Amino acid sequence: MLRAAYMAQELLTTFSEELQGVTLAPSETAGRFSIYLNDEKIFDRKEAGHFPDVKELKQLVRGKAAPGKSLGHSDRK
Repeated sequence: MLRAAYMAQELLTTFSEELQGVTLAPSETAGRFSIYLNDEKIFDRKEAGHFPDVKELKQLVRGKAAPGKSLGHSDRK
């Protein structure tokens, strides 16, 4: 849960003008981690086969919420 809270804070900081909020909701299934933006699933840990790092998550959100936004160091390979 701490990792999810950290990621939520990173998204709110990075996309302060684009996101109105981030909701963390517990799941009845252990290990479940899905990210939705405007009811569209943009990441699912089970489908991807891994837990996203902050860089990957920011890039996914940017692709939908702010395509032209620079992510600074998160854009570097």
